[in-house]
Amino acid sequence: MTHETDRLRDLVATELGRARDRTTRLTEAVDDGDLVRQHSPLMSPLVWDLAHVGNQEELWLVRDVGGREPVRRDIDELYDAFKHSRRDRTQLPLLDPREARKYTATVRDKVLDVLDRAPLEGTPLVERAFAFGMIVQHEQQHDETMLATHQLRVGAPVLSAPPPPVSAGKITGEVLVPAGEFTMGTSTEAWALDNERPAHRVVLPAFHIDRAPVTNGEYAAFIDAGGYDDPRWWTSAGWDHRQAASLVAPMHWTSDPSGWLYTRFGRTSPINPDEPVVHVCWYEAAAYAAWAGKRLPTEAEWEKAARWDPATGRSLRYPWGDDTPTAAHANLGQSHLGPAEVGAYPAGVSPLGVHQLIGDAWEWTSSDFHGYPGFAPFPYREYSEVFFGPDYKVLRGGSFGTDRSAVRGTFRNWDYPIRRQIFSGFRCARDA
Repeated sequence: MTHETDRLRDLVATELGRARDRTTRLTEAVDDGDLVRQHSPLMSPLVWDLAHVGNQEELWLVRDVGGREPVRRDIDELYDAFKHSRRDRTQLPLLDPREARKYTATVRDKVLDVLDRAPLEGTPLVERAFAFGMIVQHEQQHDETMLATHQLRVGAPVLSAPPPPVSAGKITGEVLVPAGEFTMGTSTEAWALDNERPAHRVVLPAFHIDRAPVTNGEYAAFIDAGGYDDPRWWTSAGWDHRQAASLVAPMHWTSDPSGWLYTRFGRTSPINPDEPVVHVCWYEAAAYAAWAGKRLPTEAEWEKAARWDPATGRSLRYPWGDDTPTAAHANLGQSHLGPAEVGAYPAGVSPLGVHQLIGDAWEWTSSDFHGYPGFAPFPYREYSEVFFGPDYKVLRGGSFGTDRSAVRGTFRNWDYPIRRQIFSGFRCARDA
């Protein structure tokens, strides 16, 4: 057991370090003026995210797991995401960039000391290092949020990364997923969050699902066919929102005599027709699907297409199997600053032949966000349960900005159907 515990401690330390390295890259890419500026009312200033990840780390790992004295109890309310809306956070007496960096470093030093001493068994919070894994995922999720803030930032480019791989072959059409039962969710994944649990059996009728996400080229055809001007394709709420928000194309697209242009992290270029479309809201995705004679998949359909292995009847951790994602499997972790072309990750294909289900773009589903049968909030209601209901739609699969520690075949994301600043795309399905 000692050897296994040591291995787990090493893993946690590595993952905490990876997350902090990414946070540092995202916050040191700009000057202090940019850190405290609000680049969009949809997003917090970057300096708030920086101190918030430290505050959550302090609350859960220093105080709760470690039983240590608080580092800065006086700032708890400032960095409570439920106390202040994003648009109001610039008005708060936040830690300045120097103070935020010092605070997060102090907390991390104490956390590493707690990690050396804490038993990683005995209670649900520490069993298999769950609390540490929760904090790793929390920081990586905020890193993706900060990446989205960088996309909304105006000014010269400050982020760079190599281009993603190109397609290894054209991927078109759809696959038939046969009717039957499969296991959805998990009861065994060590760092799975409460809304992914418990594992349960789901029976689905047969359905077809696209082998690949909808691409920029395919979505441009919807625009060119007048899709934004025809209420037939839109839900009633979607049409109202399209008109109120004056939607005419995905966020960050601009029309040019030569065709559609896309501005990505400060650089503008023609859209790549073979990349998955991103920055579309749920209403836009649903309208495209209707125009194409299809629909969005349900959350259960998406997960069956991603995890179910017809040869064994088992649900895999990932579309390609149970192995942790590598650069050959999926476009994750900000390794690239955009989606890869459809067909770029043949090693990541599911047993049914569905591509790029993990990474590149979050995929909207038709499902509202609810708990599974037997759901139990853990370790606090505010992670998932307070968001259950018809106001939020589920997204699956992760984007190019999602870290491997914060996504898996069971992972569930959720957001309002009007949201477009996230790296959201979709694929279509239809009844068999």
